[in-house]
Amino acid sequence: MLRIILNNKGAFWALLCLPALFILQRYASGELIAMDMLHPTGEWSARFMIAAMALSPLLSLLGPRPWLIWLIQRRRALGVAAFVYAVLHLVFYIIDMGNLDDILAEFLALGIWTGWAAMLLFVPVAMTSNDASMRALKAGWKRLQRLVYPAAVLVLIHWIFIHNSLAPALVHFIPLLLLVAARFLRHRRLILKGA
Repeated sequence: MLRIILNNKGAFWALLCLPALFILQRYASGELIAMDMLHPTGEWSARFMIAAMALSPLLSLLGPRPWLIWLIQRRRALGVAAFVYAVLHLVFYIIDMGNLDDILAEFLALGIWTGWAAMLLFVPVAMTSNDASMRALKAGWKRLQRLVYPAAVLVLIHWIFIHNSLAPALVHFIPLLLLVAARFLRHRRLILKGA
């Protein structure tokens, strides 16, 4: 029974929606205001993005493991979930700010424009995270999906400067940085060995 649930794509999407349902319920009840929604929606967006990005380096380093293959088959869902939470983050930011003048007044702050820029990069990545786009774009699809790397750097900068603190952002991003670095070093070692 558990295997059937775990292999059901709808069940996986329901799992990805749970944090949103919990925080939206608290907002709807009046327990939280729009400003309180910024941190959890942004953090869940970053977590899902990091999880999706970590899968390729893990596969490269560990080889095909059943649990890893299972997650890789759901990587696009993780990426789309990251985008949906980013949209929620943006919606609550706009609600919290209340008007365009206030949004424009702080737009050039490093912690703000990096968030907007990350969102702009996320849009084409999320919109093409489907089989039809994969077929239509062919080799260009993979290049387009790589926009997630500069987007991740922008998210990291956004997080650091919004909270004026390194620690929380680095706790989330260091595992991904280490995995990407290990994958790069392993790939380079293999090239040098073959030369």
